[in-house]
Amino acid sequence: MGTEKVHALNGVSIEINKNEYVALMGPSGSGKSTLMNLLGMLDTPTSGDYILNNIKVSDMTDSELAIARNKEIGFVFQTFNLLPRLSSLENVALPLVYAGLSKKKRLEKAHEVLDSVGLGDRVEHKPNELSGGQRQRVAIARALVNDPSIILADEPTGNLDTKTSIEIMAILEKIHNNGNTIILVTHEPDISDHAHRIIRLRDGLLESDMINQNIIKADDPRHQYNQK
Repeated sequence: MGTEKVHALNGVSIEINKNEYVALMGPSGSGKSTLMNLLGMLDTPTSGDYILNNIKVSDMTDSELAIARNKEIGFVFQTFNLLPRLSSLENVALPLVYAGLSKKKRLEKAHEVLDSVGLGDRVEHKPNELSGGQRQRVAIARALVNDPSIILADEPTGNLDTKTSIEIMAILEKIHNNGNTIILVTHEPDISDHAHRIIRLRDGLLESDMINQNIIKADDPRHQYNQK
């Protein structure tokens, strides 16, 4: 920034194992989005190493990075990032184009994943015909369609009401139970409480890295919408 050098991340060293459920927390400017972009191979660190499945990411070519992103990582964004002119089915099937599947197989797989997030009856609907929660379910289905090992979710409930947020967290819980690694960026403590491990960043530094001793499940009666 001008003559000032800003370290978005400064000496952060973490290790995330397969099938962990991790929340990245911190105030605006803490570096959590930069860390998410590095983990998703969207940004390259100016120094240090990122090792993904025993492979140094900085040694990958652009085409290898693209293949790894498509195969290993599913992205879920706060703003959904759905293509408005495509149906739910077509949006979900899109990543499979790069995987080289035939159109028939792409649509079959997309339908199967939409079923798994409870949207089997909305496959022909376009994003503007869906609620916010339904659009996020489509986005999650798109993230899952390539069977990635890692799901990166950047404020996935940021644009949703409380009840819908709990429904989305229930889906992420199910995905984790199926063996996926979940890495969640959030500034909301009630959302981070669903994670099994909470990493806090501040001013580009690792402030704390703790096991969550008080995990809240989506069906927990402490949620007001689950109370009778």
